[in-house]
Amino acid sequence: MIIKDYIQDVNLGNIDVVDTIKNVLKDVKRINKEYNYFNVISEELALELAKKVKKGKLAGLPISIKDCVCVKDVESTAGSEILKGYKPVFNANVVQRIIDEGGIIIGKTSQDEFGFGSFSVNTKNVPLNPFDKTKSCGGSSGGAAGITQKIDLHLAIAESTGGSIVAPAAFCGVIGFCPTYGQVSRYGLIDYANSLDKIGVMGKDIEDVELLFNVIKGDDVHESTTDSKDFESGPLKIGIIKGWKVDSKIEKLFWDKIEELKQQGIKVEEVELPLNEKYALSTYYLIAMAESSTNLAKYCGLRYGQQEKLEDNFNEYFTKIRSKYFSKESKRRIMIGTFARMAGYRDAYYLKALKVRKMLIEEYKKAFKKYPVLACPTMPILPPKFSEIKKLTPLENYMMDQLTVGPNLAGLPHISLPLDKYTGIMFIANHFNENKLFEISKKW
Repeated sequence: MIIKDYIQDVNLGNIDVVDTIKNVLKDVKRINKEYNYFNVISEELALELAKKVKKGKLAGLPISIKDCVCVKDVESTAGSEILKGYKPVFNANVVQRIIDEGGIIIGKTSQDEFGFGSFSVNTKNVPLNPFDKTKSCGGSSGGAAGITQKIDLHLAIAESTGGSIVAPAAFCGVIGFCPTYGQVSRYGLIDYANSLDKIGVMGKDIEDVELLFNVIKGDDVHESTTDSKDFESGPLKIGIIKGWKVDSKIEKLFWDKIEELKQQGIKVEEVELPLNEKYALSTYYLIAMAESSTNLAKYCGLRYGQQEKLEDNFNEYFTKIRSKYFSKESKRRIMIGTFARMAGYRDAYYLKALKVRKMLIEEYKKAFKKYPVLACPTMPILPPKFSEIKKLTPLENYMMDQLTVGPNLAGLPHISLPLDKYTGIMFIANHFNENKLFEISKKW
């Protein structure tokens, strides 16, 4: 309850916000030197906002923003060298909502380039696990998860495409909440895949996470996909998704926690999602890569992205810029995504993936008629060491998302709650049924 008590005291005028933010920034700088959680610490903006704070739902609260979410006049690169030096001329919708409620933006957290990865290693500024610096924070919102674990008076804005909120939350022992697609405006988000991207929240206390979510959600005239709703809570019943294979320690922690929930009188049964088990991962990567290759096409060194002296013809200049400033993983996804939507292959791959996605959503909908909440482990492994990650093939990297891509494909709200400091349990609810996730989380 430290955050709610603090906000209440700020609203009552009992706290010097400027002094508090100075102390937080001092801690952030110290931690960042050791763990690389921030691409930018926005000290000047934070102190400017602190001086203006009077009252609000987030009055005086330090909040970090994932680097792919635009903050006016603060470098926002989405973890990519191709956007180095880019300072937006506007705030993302979520950032403006936070500022309007008295929140203090303290910086931009490190991430995989454009969100491409499960371990936050596809970037020059690699964040380190808060419990063991030889291990990964998870990705792509690794910096957000790490700093959330390290600082109590703080909440983080993160973003997910295929598991980029819940995966690092599990690896860093914090709460990672990803809402229904459309509940939170994407205006001001540097895209990965438009039909998948969602902005969410990380924190240590579920009531704090719920507080920030209620501030950032809602319709936005700038963003046509926003569709904010709430549904009433009903009887709680959990369906345990069958078919997953995880580390034996994670499996034991998971079932021990399920037994605790049973002791509280919550009914628990196992449920099969065979289509999701078989097709979710391949469907996700086809759609995500096709959309990301389209989104990244604009970074060609003319209007967007890094620029150099214009020489030779357009194609040669275009190739030079993209070869120099995109990472190996970005190039891989551009090539695969472009292939999947080429005229000769679009029907066989991309359009078929869209059809399968609809079937996966229908399978979830059928399960939700019986089980308001579904559950499974968040990640199949414990945080790997960086030396271990280097040995993984691209396919082995992609397989790490096997448990998280399903709810993201379907646009479903989901949350990861800590089982211990290195792993989590994921709960999934029907569209706009975030209340169910908060209900089960408060029984944690």
